[in-house]
Amino acid sequence: MNSELNWTQATQQMQETLGEGIKQAMSSFGTGTAPGFPSMDLSVFKSLAPSQPSITFEPSKLLELQQRYIAGASALWNQGLQTGQDAAAPADRRFSDPAWQASPVSKFLASAYQLNATTLMGLAEAVQSDAKTKARLRFAVEQWMAASAPSNFLALNAEAQKKAIETQGESIAKGMANMLHDLKQGHVSMTDESIFEVGKNVATTEGAVVFENEYFQLLEYKPLTERVYEKPFLMVPPCINKFYILDLQPENSLIRYATAQGHRTFVMSWRNPDQSMAGKTWDDYIENAPIKAIEVVKEITGADTINALGFCVGGTILSTALAVLAARGEKPVESVTLLTSLLDFSDTGILDIFIDETSVKYREAEMGKGGLLKGKDLASTFSFLRPNDLVWNYVVGNYLKGETPPPFDLLYWNSDSTNLPGPFYAWYLRNTYFENNLIKPGKMVVCGEKVDLGKLDMPFYLYGSREDHIVPIGGAYASTQVLPGKKRFVMGASGHIAGVINPPAKKKRSYWTNDQLASSRTAGDNYPASQEDWQKNATEHAGSWWPDWSDWLQGQAGKQIAAPKTYGSRKFKAIEPAPGRYVKVKA
Repeated sequence: MNSELNWTQATQQMQETLGEGIKQAMSSFGTGTAPGFPSMDLSVFKSLAPSQPSITFEPSKLLELQQRYIAGASALWNQGLQTGQDAAAPADRRFSDPAWQASPVSKFLASAYQLNATTLMGLAEAVQSDAKTKARLRFAVEQWMAASAPSNFLALNAEAQKKAIETQGESIAKGMANMLHDLKQGHVSMTDESIFEVGKNVATTEGAVVFENEYFQLLEYKPLTERVYEKPFLMVPPCINKFYILDLQPENSLIRYATAQGHRTFVMSWRNPDQSMAGKTWDDYIENAPIKAIEVVKEITGADTINALGFCVGGTILSTALAVLAARGEKPVESVTLLTSLLDFSDTGILDIFIDETSVKYREAEMGKGGLLKGKDLASTFSFLRPNDLVWNYVVGNYLKGETPPPFDLLYWNSDSTNLPGPFYAWYLRNTYFENNLIKPGKMVVCGEKVDLGKLDMPFYLYGSREDHIVPIGGAYASTQVLPGKKRFVMGASGHIAGVINPPAKKKRSYWTNDQLASSRTAGDNYPASQEDWQKNATEHAGSWWPDWSDWLQGQAGKQIAAPKTYGSRKFKAIEPAPGRYVKVKA
């Protein structure tokens, strides 16, 4: 009887402690700090703090959770500090090194942490609230648990301690040097950045800058074929990152691939904004960047229409620009490719937890009239969407173990952040993520024109990545319900970047098409309302989706003509070699 009473008291104390833990986790986001990582700027998370002081739980789920916790705690206590080699090692890769099992104290710490983490997440699920609040609680608890893992502290990390002994303290000295280096550069190193240089071993496809203004440089690439398609091809990358994600290495460059397929290829390289651009708006960007780029490409090539591609936010920007042009009675683009892009912002995945009236007003008050959203703040936000993989993994490796992360071109690009003008960002936040105005005909006014995506009746190639946490696959698919013309939707494996940058030569991953829809290139009315229904009749294909896209694009590109011998034209002469100056400017 006394034992049952003790367990009841312990359970009640556990409930109070963990409930307080959730509130502390949420409060930490409201103050702009994160436990264990004081350099992290979390002001973007301010709206996550709960408005109600008390948290209530669903009784049946709480009872079940308490019973599981008691069972787990009992098993852990009975195991005690025995070395117990017959016990299974923790599944969590943070504790997979044999050093965690060799030390009974470390083994106990890892197991206790996992039990508490599972219980905390269970408590978040048991909270009685709406779906968005529960998602915010889950996110806050995930951040708190990721930051408080025993693997993050040298005094508790058995693997790091073992390495320190084996290296006679050299790993600790190297870790301190790594930390000082990262503090100086302003972000945690994900790769050995000293290995890479833009224009030297990334972004090396041969070309030239043929136009520039204060928003972007226009790059034209040297043809790799004797003949090219008559309709030129323009790529619009996201302005929240640098364009060379499309041109990392020759073997994984989508730019080089398009050029090798016979397309006269142009790419926008966005300027990294400084204070001189702190007042630029969404309208400024649309009018002076994609619309201007389309105009210049047409003038250089003499083509009546061009083909265009938009990647991520670049797809949203490109589609908005085309809707503005359509309102003006212009249709300069023959076909459009959208890669992991959102037009309908109903499904934004984990990013939805950051968006409400309070957070949007905060950003509007902070920078709606002027200012810059610092690139490092935006990069930090995206990294903490996957804290164990993109933050604490490198904190432990770089600082506790004294390791230098291996060279990886994609992670070098990921660390090469860009700023955004405040008015541009605040307007984008309200009109897309919060109010979803882009899909409402006539609701959004851009460059003096009422935007209606229903006027974009050209063919579209729509690509989404199955495990994308930035543009969920359902959000990418939703464009099929918005655009009225013929379209082809393709789903690739992996995430936001790895799914897109999947060259055929690697023979990796796979992609899906719905043959019933794809074979006839039918109009949007035939696409089912949900991506799940589309996938029921979809067929998986091994390898890259690039050849499928290339076949589609060739059908939109017209006849072949002799490839040009020089860059630009008489009016638009080559200014400097690709990749140009703009892409080399650091935030």
